Amino acid sequence: MKKVFVLVVLFILPVVAYLFFASGVNNFGRLPVITENIQDVTAYDNKVTFKNKITVLGFLGNDVDFKKGNALNLNQKIYKDFHQFDDFQFVMVMPKGTEANVEILKKELAALASIEKWKFVFLDPPEIKTVFASLKSDLKLDANLSTPYVFIVDKDVSLRGRNPEEDHTTVYGFDATSVAELSNKMIDDIRIILAEYRMALKKNNAKRDI
Repeated sequence: MKKVFVLVVLFILPVVAYLFFASGVNNFGRLPVITENIQDVTAYDNKVTFKNKITVLGFLGNDVDFKKGNALNLNQKIYKDFHQFDDFQFVMVMPKGTEANVEILKKELAALASIEKWKFVFLDPPEIKTVFASLKSDLKLDANLSTPYVFIVDKDVSLRGRNPEEDHTTVYGFDATSVAELSNKMIDDIRIILAEYRMALKKNNAKRDI
């Protein structure tokens, strides 16, 4: 019996552990789709699109100075680590009339890294509300057409987040006022979606080689 027990510990348990963790990678290695077919900003500005991009989407609102801290947090904790990926971008949906203040903000953002992947789209209030409503989240824009939350949009123009199985409640976006939330949650989710697309690319290349 002792020999059988030793054999089980040495050989069978490692196999069981491997299968457990391997299934875990398959189950949790993909960031859940929360909302499909959100409104693409290209309908209002043909220079910017969500299609075929991994996008961090934000709504800074009329009072750019008030939300400047959020943008700087995102620049420091998220953008500087991922902006070198070709398909990665930030898109900030802004009310028309904020162009001058955005130019000031861009100068501050540029102090950390190249801001070519920061895209600012200037829309009328009804258009901003349409884009935001298409996320179908439990969050709301304030009177200034802003929210502290930012969202991850995938290449198929779908909102990605966390469902109740992963986080006890559906996570639609991430609070940019919280450095801890950006560092501990959002950065992990962006890594997951980037890894997801890299794996898909490798599979496609492997199939072509065959």
